Amino acid sequence: MFSSFGLWFDDGKFALFSNIADTFTYDNGIFLRWLGNTLLYVVAGAGGATFLALLAGYGLAKFDFVGKKAVFAIVIGAVAVPPTALAVPTFLMFSKMGLTNTPWAVIIPSLISPFGLYLMWTFSAQAVPTEMLEAARVDGAGEFRTLFRLSVPLLMPGIVTTLLFTMVATMNNYFLPLIMLKNPDWYPLTVGLNSWNAQAATAGGEAVFNLVITGSLITVVLLLAAFLSLQRYWQSGLAAGSVKE
Repeated sequence: MFSSFGLWFDDGKFALFSNIADTFTYDNGIFLRWLGNTLLYVVAGAGGATFLALLAGYGLAKFDFVGKKAVFAIVIGAVAVPPTALAVPTFLMFSKMGLTNTPWAVIIPSLISPFGLYLMWTFSAQAVPTEMLEAARVDGAGEFRTLFRLSVPLLMPGIVTTLLFTMVATMNNYFLPLIMLKNPDWYPLTVGLNSWNAQAATAGGEAVFNLVITGSLITVVLLLAAFLSLQRYWQSGLAAGSVKE
């Protein structure tokens, strides 16, 4: 691997499919467990963060209340704070609550997405006409019915864009699960593949660089599949708000 040209095959053999099979069967199939954990964290964390960002962003964009400007300043300030800066305080708090080494230690912090909230705030302010909401209220529709029946279809590009951003952030999350989780059975792919990579540096450890690279490829393919399947919404979502009318 290290002596050959990286974009060609050293011995003339195409070993991709055998490497994929070895990746899923190595160490009693732990990779499949890590893949399932990652999907759990993405569905619960990124999905929950998107839902909360939708509710909060829509509320902040379409309702007036005391302290709205202060909330806006807090959200903007929170966007500038790197997640790694909060990892250690979060660990200390979760340790006192007895939540470390559990999936909740990864899922709960993932539910908070200031950037996602800001995105949904921006989309809600521009994509949902205030006149339409007022007409729905006159017709007797409640706020939640107005949100899910009228506003959500208009906000779908923003929702998908926020979902993709939070999904990538959750799948790339490394430091938080590294300090929160001790049981390898709860590792996501980022931490699990790094533990395989670190085996070569330990005494008597087995070097499985081919499995690390194959596992990384599978992870990237999953992200590409998500982006391609939601590409139509994603492209229109990125363009929203670029022109002021």
